[in-house]
Amino acid sequence: MPTDHRRHAITETEDISNALDVARRVWPDLADKPGALLRRLVLVGADKVKHDADVLRRERGQAIADTGGALTGVFGPGYLSELREDWPSDRAGRQHVDRTLRGGRCAP
Repeated sequence: MPTDHRRHAITETEDISNALDVARRVWPDLADKPGALLRRLVLVGADKVKHDADVLRRERGQAIADTGGALTGVFGPGYLSELREDWPSDRAGRQHVDRTLRGGRCAP
């Protein structure tokens, strides 16, 4: 049938054959139409993948909401300033610290 849509070829390997057997049992009205079965499998699979991704996104969002603010107050006011007091004050020393924090290397 003529179409402007892209076409795809698929080889009926053992796993594809098994998937088609399952699909024939689920959709017996399409049993003699492997192309239609493959299309149905692709669409159902896409729905499942989308659903799983949505669930994962919601679970991650909930985990963020559940743990948000859990460390509030652990580091008191001025914590960063106190930490930085131990850092070198010269430019070369700052570059060394900056590179070290970024995983880079510096000359000794």
